[in-house]
Amino acid sequence: MNNALSLRVRLTIVILIPLLLIAALFGGWAYFDAQTRASERFDRSLLSTALAISRDIAVTSGDALSEETRDLLRDTSGGAVFYHVYAPDGVFVTGYATPPVPPNTALTADGQTYFEAVYQGQPVRVLRFTQTMSMDGINGAFTFSVWQGTDLRDGFVRGRTRPVFLIIASMIGALAVIVWFGVRLGLYPLIDLENAIEQRSANDLSVIRRPIPVEVSGIVGRINSLLEELKRTLDVKDVFISDAAHQLRNPIAGVLALAEAVKAAKTPDVLQTRSDDLIEAARETAGLANDLLTLERARAAPRLDELRRFDAIPPIQNLADKFGKKAMATDVKFLSDLPDRSFELYGDPVLFEQAVLNVLNNALAHGGPALSKIGLSVSMRAETLIVIVRDNGKGIAPAKFDRALARFSQITPTSGSGLGLPIAQAITEAFGGQIKLASSGQTFTVEMQFLLPDQQV
Repeated sequence: MNNALSLRVRLTIVILIPLLLIAALFGGWAYFDAQTRASERFDRSLLSTALAISRDIAVTSGDALSEETRDLLRDTSGGAVFYHVYAPDGVFVTGYATPPVPPNTALTADGQTYFEAVYQGQPVRVLRFTQTMSMDGINGAFTFSVWQGTDLRDGFVRGRTRPVFLIIASMIGALAVIVWFGVRLGLYPLIDLENAIEQRSANDLSVIRRPIPVEVSGIVGRINSLLEELKRTLDVKDVFISDAAHQLRNPIAGVLALAEAVKAAKTPDVLQTRSDDLIEAARETAGLANDLLTLERARAAPRLDELRRFDAIPPIQNLADKFGKKAMATDVKFLSDLPDRSFELYGDPVLFEQAVLNVLNNALAHGGPALSKIGLSVSMRAETLIVIVRDNGKGIAPAKFDRALARFSQITPTSGSGLGLPIAQAITEAFGGQIKLASSGQTFTVEMQFLLPDQQV
């Protein structure tokens, strides 16, 4: 069925087609029943007339028919009756010449056979039977043929079935009108739903709350889910814009001030110093912008073309090799404990690397003077990939864990953006996992959990 058809037309068609089929079957049954009953009735009348003719011929040797039999021939229910009789030797005895010939000369068990034929251009119903008798010294099976036109019988069938067909047609027509207008009334909740959707805008993404038929509850549920997801996405965009405007205002102003200072430098030495400061400020501003974009990307709905299955161990191994050299340059010992087997994740591999790298850089940047060792380990626990980063630096007090995971929050003033751990947290949540902080003695631990593909919802 064409999907472009309106629901009103589709429902009308779906309802009426089965009813039309049922009506056709019922009409066919009514016609067949009327035809059968008419045939039985007229065949009995034809048989009565034929027996009366055979009786009179046996009595009068074919010379005459009684008055009662002649009345039957004229006034039987099927109209005028014609007859023909011939002797066992094929000699014509009495009746009308040239009787209708049966399509099959075989008789039934009782010596009678009914068949349809054409007599003088008109359709007729014929009864042919044999009867053993003696007439004028001739003994044997005499053959009788009795027939009459089928016009009255067909008219009787039409008379019986016409009212049935008229009733069926009237009911179907009335039902079509009722369905056509009834469907419109039944679809009113959809029109009401359309009005509710029309009222939604970028400023009003509230869910639809009104009585709806159960048949469209799934559609409304999907729409409400879409509205909620859209609202969350727009809220994230608003927060990102607000954060970017707030956090980039001061760094950009600093870069501008330094650029003006470079322009106003009076000596080469001052110019060089101010240029170095400008470059450093620009790098910090670029790093902050990149962190903001990474946080936004981690919190926003993922793009499908960025998601794929990947082995988590090779990128972690690559990070460990690079970070080990970086840590060695600051006299910090770096230890990694990576398994030989593979762990397959589903998501954005770039964000996954960024999460691990942020935690490692955080440990190195904020470990303090006492930091001498950083460890990285990977394992599996309850269908979850566990990535743990440990360090022996100054750590974070448990009371300040929430603050450490808040955006732009810093436990102690540093040159960082305050987005390292929040980005890692947003990424682990995008993978269906979470991040946990722990502090025990001289060890500070960051545990990142990533759900394996079969466990992701």
